[in-house]
Amino acid sequence: MIADIVAWIFTLFVVDPLHSEMRQNLERANAPVQIVQQSQQCLAVQVPALIEKAGNEPGWAIATVIGISTGWTPPEQLFDSEDLNCRTLRGLLGAPGTHEAEG
Repeated sequence: MIADIVAWIFTLFVVDPLHSEMRQNLERANAPVQIVQQSQQCLAVQVPALIEKAGNEPGWAIATVIGISTGWTPPEQLFDSEDLNCRTLRGLLGAPGTHEAEG
């Protein structure tokens, strides 16, 4: 029960905003189809694993929600840098000017 709640909160505050940010960056950049597909493939593999980790490790999930929400943790850090598809997504999320300044 607690794991489900933590996973839901993680999805609400981390996964959904990242998905939205990725979509906005792809639209803004008028990205080629290959980049869109690679980003979607990364999300298809990584998001279920992240949600499962959030449910199994509530402390990690809460720290990640706080870190991403406050800007202390870069969102691209959540995705596997060794996966070619995720490298594309990490580049999109980490591109200069894609994160709004806090304040």
